[in-house]
Formats: sequence, structure tokens, C-alpha cells
Amino acid sequence: MRPLDAIILAAGEGTRMKSELPKVLHVICGRPMIAYALDIAASAGVKHPVIVLGHGADQVKPKLPKEGKVVTQTKQLGTGDAVLAAKRALGGTGDVLILYADTPLLRRTTVQRLIEAHFKTNATCTLLTAHLADPSGYGRILRNELGAIVGIAEEAEANAAQRALREVNVGPLVCKTQVLMEALATVRPSATKKELYLTHIISHIARQEGTKIQASRVEEIAEALGINSRTELARAIGVIRQRIVDAHLHNGVTIEDAQSTFIDHGVSIGADTVIHPYTVIQTGVSIGKRCSIGPFARLRSGVAVADDVRIGNFVELVRTKVASHVRINHVAYLGDTTVEQDVNIGAGTITANYDGKNKHQTHIGQGAFIGSDTVLIAPVKVGARAITGAGSVVTREHHIPDQGVVVGVPARLISNGKPSSRAASPSATPQKASRVPAPAGKPAAKTPPAGKGEAKPAATRPAVVRKRAAMNTKKTVARRPAKKAKARPAPRRARRVSAKRVVRKVVRAKSKTRATRKARR
Repeated sequence: MRPLDAIILAAGEGTRMKSELPKVLHVICGRPMIAYALDIAASAGVKHPVIVLGHGADQVKPKLPKEGKVVTQTKQLGTGDAVLAAKRALGGTGDVLILYADTPLLRRTTVQRLIEAHFKTNATCTLLTAHLADPSGYGRILRNELGAIVGIAEEAEANAAQRALREVNVGPLVCKTQVLMEALATVRPSATKKELYLTHIISHIARQEGTKIQASRVEEIAEALGINSRTELARAIGVIRQRIVDAHLHNGVTIEDAQSTFIDHGVSIGADTVIHPYTVIQTGVSIGKRCSIGPFARLRSGVAVADDVRIGNFVELVRTKVASHVRINHVAYLGDTTVEQDVNIGAGTITANYDGKNKHQTHIGQGAFIGSDTVLIAPVKVGARAITGAGSVVTREHHIPDQGVVVGVPARLISNGKPSSRAASPSATPQKASRVPAPAGKPAAKTPPAGKGEAKPAATRPAVVRKRAAMNTKKTVARRPAKKAKARPAPRRARRVSAKRVVRKVVRAKSKTRATRKARR
């Protein structure tokens, strides 16, 4: 196989996108549009692709790999002028693969077939073509009576007969480098836009003796879609997302509703994992086997989930490592967190990882139980088998020991997981003051509670004091009169009141009232 270079054309302004962002930087499933063309070049074995930039070059350069050779098209004078700008960065011999940064739907296998067909037939130039029911916007492939390709007619320059053709030029092609540059030297600006069209080289090459122009057809019509508007961008996102979902389904992942599941490029998911509807999984996430994710879960970049993990509804994770057998079932946010095995995260748990300037780490030990509505203000560590009470706020650097139990706002330690060395004593419990019997005519004296002026035990008092106390007790008991039990009165019999008697009483009362009023008058 001859040496192969690659040119990626990414200089277009994309005016129909109506965006300040360069067209090739618009994101499709977690990565910029130009990344798909770079992947195809790498899969073709090209280590140092030449990338032609123009509009927004300063914004695009930071997104490119270091291996790429960047050249700038100072004035956007068409695709032919863009290829001429890359002439110095190419080798003088071999073949060159020309790709467009705004055709992200091309599959690697399709471009690989294009390259293989070019080398197998020893063609001078090989085009990628498609047959479309509606070829509007594409250049038409022109063939002669023998079926050989003799040119490409751009739609703006095509006549009625040419516009009726259904075979179109998708864009990518493979051509011998020397022939390509010689043909470009003969190309003149178009009559309509005053630009150099790369497609005009085909008619020049077809007229040369000993040349051969081949075509390789795309298998999937969607691969021919170029991105020039927001509508086409949305269509491309849908196609690539479905391809990603199909790849995970093929690998043994259950996705309950593909239309409401959003998985970016660069995500790995283990077999027998179930993805519930309205789940968003971004680039750079890895999920183990037998997990359950969602519904309404969001896993952002930097998340690594081990096997047998349950991540439920309205849970968001970012830059977090989750070990096996962890349960995060409801409404939680974990950022910059490490969660060890067998941890339960209660509903409403939040790791406050950002202090306004920096992000900080939270570590949750094995077997810990995080109560509902717990706030962990990072940096903080929760020990193995520790417990936080519902609504606890664990402030920064107030680490919880192994088997510790904390509650409150701010959280305070009520158990450090070790057996207590102090036994509960009676004196530790406050007692109410009791009344001591007093002689008749005098109020009873209050005995002070234990621990405050407590009276000495009887065995430690002097003999005289003990004797007096005994005599006072005898006198008090002797003087106290015995209480007589009161006889209960016999229950009265309930009188039966007749209705006539009630009426009479009412009439008498009314008559008295009238008499009183007359007397006052």
C-alpha cells in the first residue's frame, strides 16, 4: 500500500449556523464535530493529518491533537483553495485522503472501503458517492455513455438535466497527491461565487490519458449528511445517539427507552446493567455490570461506577468513584467523592465540594450509612460503618471516626463507636427535693437534692444528735391526730319532673318579669 496522507477541511464559517462558535466546534454527543473526522483519519493509519483552519482558527486550535499539522486559509476562497493551502505540509508522493470536518456521520468502515477500493483498482482518484431521493444541495456525479465518471456539477452551476440526477458527491475522496496538485493548478474560480471548487479537478483528471476515476458508494444514506444548519446538526445528533445506543444494546446492556436515554460518545457500560428512561450519561463515564441507573439520573464526566450499584431517580454524580454494592436511591448530589463498598446514601444527601474558589474531596468509608438530607462540607472523611443522622450538616475537616454517630447542625459526635468507660451513677441523675415531716404548727423542711448540701447518713452522726432525732420523731407521730373516714352521703333519688310543672315555672317567671317592668315604668 502506498503512503497515505490526510487533509481535513475545517475552514468554513458556517453562516447558516448563526453562531459565534466555529461550525466544527459544535458538540455532537459529547465531542466537537471535528473530532469525528480526526478519528477517521487515525483509523486510516494517518498519524499526522493536515488540518486546514480559517474562520475561528484561534478557537479551534486548542481542541486539536498535538500530532496534527495546522495550516491556515487566510481568505475563504473555496475548498480548492483550502487544499492548496495544505500543499506545503504534504509529501510530494503517495496518495492523500481528503475529509470534511462537517460530515460527522461517516463511518470508519465506509472510509476504509473507499481507501481499499482506491488501492485495489489502482485508481487515480476515488470518490465517495450516494444515491439520494432528494439530492438538493449536493453536487451531481456526471457519467458518460460508458458509465465512467467525467465530472461533478455543483448545484448552483447545474442545468435542469443535471439536477435531475440522483447520484451525488458526498465529499471525501482519495487521490494521488501529484495529480491532485497539478489539477488544482488548472482550476479557475466559479462564475457564481468566485471560489475554487475542489470538485472541478474531476473533469480535468478525466480528460487526462491513462487516468481512472472510481466511485465507492455509502451503505447508509445518513452518512451523506453534511452539517450546515442547526436543523442538520440536530438530525446528526439523533443519528449518532442511536448508533451509540445500538452498540450498548449489542454488548448486553438493557436500555428501556432509547428515545429518552442520552448517552455520549466514550461511555463504557457492563453487561446486564439496566438504564432507565431520561438518564443522561456524559463522556468519560464507566459503569460496571448488573447496575441500575435512573430514571432521571445524570452521570457527568469523571464518574466510575463498579458492579452491582443502584443509582436512582434525580441523582447527579461528577468526578466520583463508587465501589460495588452502593445504594444512592433518591435525590442526591455527589461531587469529587470516593464512596467505598456497601454504603447507603440517603435521600437528599449533598456533598458541598465547592467553596467558591476550589473543589474539595469527600471520602465515605465502607459500610457507612448516610442519613437523609445530610450535607457533607468538603474536605471531610466519613469513617467505615459510621452513621449520620437525618438532616446532619458535617462541616469541613470535622472527620467522623469509624463507627461514629453524628447528629445535628452542625453535626456533633454522640458515639465514637467505642464502649463507654463511665457507668451511669445515681448521683448523676437529678432528684427532686423531698419534704421531711415536721412538728405540728411548723412547716415541713425541704431535704436538699443529692449532691447539694446532702445530709450525712445516720450512722455517721454523733450519738446525741441521733437520740434527739429519734425523740422528735416519736413526738411528731404521737401528736398527729388520726384521720377519720368521712361517711359518704346517701345518694338522692332523682325526681321525676313532669312537663306540666316545667310549663308552670316558665309562665310564673314570665309574669314576674312583666310585673317588674310595669313597676319601673
